[in-house]
Amino acid sequence: MKVLFISRATLYKVTGGDTIQVIKTAEELRKLGVTVDIVLSDQKNIDYAQYDLLHFFNIIRPSDMLYHIQQSKKPFVVSSIYLLYEDFEKNAQIKSPKDVVMRLLNASQKEYLKVIARRIINRETIVSPRYLVWGHKKSIRYILKHTALLLPNSENEYRRLKKDFPEAGGYAVIPNAADPGFFNCTQEDIDRKDPKMVMCVARIEGRKNQLNVIRALKDTDFQLYIVGKAAPNHQKYLEQCRQEAGPNVHFMDFVDKTTLRDLFRKAKVHILPSWFETTGLSTLEAMFCGCNVVITKYGDTLDYFKSRNTFVCEPDDARSIKDSITQAAAFPNKMEYFEQEIKDYCWMNTGIQTLNAYKKTLGI
Repeated sequence: MKVLFISRATLYKVTGGDTIQVIKTAEELRKLGVTVDIVLSDQKNIDYAQYDLLHFFNIIRPSDMLYHIQQSKKPFVVSSIYLLYEDFEKNAQIKSPKDVVMRLLNASQKEYLKVIARRIINRETIVSPRYLVWGHKKSIRYILKHTALLLPNSENEYRRLKKDFPEAGGYAVIPNAADPGFFNCTQEDIDRKDPKMVMCVARIEGRKNQLNVIRALKDTDFQLYIVGKAAPNHQKYLEQCRQEAGPNVHFMDFVDKTTLRDLFRKAKVHILPSWFETTGLSTLEAMFCGCNVVITKYGDTLDYFKSRNTFVCEPDDARSIKDSITQAAAFPNKMEYFEQEIKDYCWMNTGIQTLNAYKKTLGI
């Protein structure tokens, strides 16, 4: 079997959870004997004939998909990664005329304008000119009507997509994962954890909500490590975070995997209080390294994190964030609390379930 992965043009330049998902899923499929090539959505002149199947990522970026669907005439599946930004946008402070205008638009209109803005500001190619004519909602509906199978990361993600787009049909849940062979710890590591060390690993942008974590831990004896680069067009948000940060906040814009694992092993708590998360891969990685975790209640995180060392916070409430961190820091770190997550959410399982979905799609 030969499969072509097609994902956003900025997959490697602006890394995120989908970057890891694409790379790790491909690696596991190759171990299972599947030939997988990865191309970016702005690549053309592709020899589609050599592939049995196309696999797209990010249904909220339909402009990346339409061209390849119509050019290839191949069956395809879609990892939906269906995000919503409404709660963040409702709670974000109005700071400019652009913010006022965005609040007057519906979700599809906002996403359409984002595509135009990425073209103008970031020079991203609009791969499918038909998207400009059809608009955002009609483009997604077309993809949903023609896809062989949807591959959401959770049941809750599928329910959300189905609610917004009744056209969503057959699906197979393919959970996101982490690598327990690399992100791991011993009980001895856990016993040496720093009870005042808190980590927050994510792209720095308003949706990830680092600023409220900084505010929550201001004038406390917690040491907060914010790891991540500013997302495109979010430099001002990073600057605001730096301005409000006290001496107990440490910014690390890039660390390699080994350093990240070492930091996770030292930290008592990891927090990702986003306005929306489909999974929160950094939370899985932190948990596998023995951290107690604080998650958001928005999105699909509750489908993944059900163990005793998980605490839930309100993203817009600094008191809730502080209280959740305090509770997580006081709670014992024990490997037995997250043993089930290690079994359920490893990339090997993701690869096996993805291959099963391909076989179902191709009828083999």
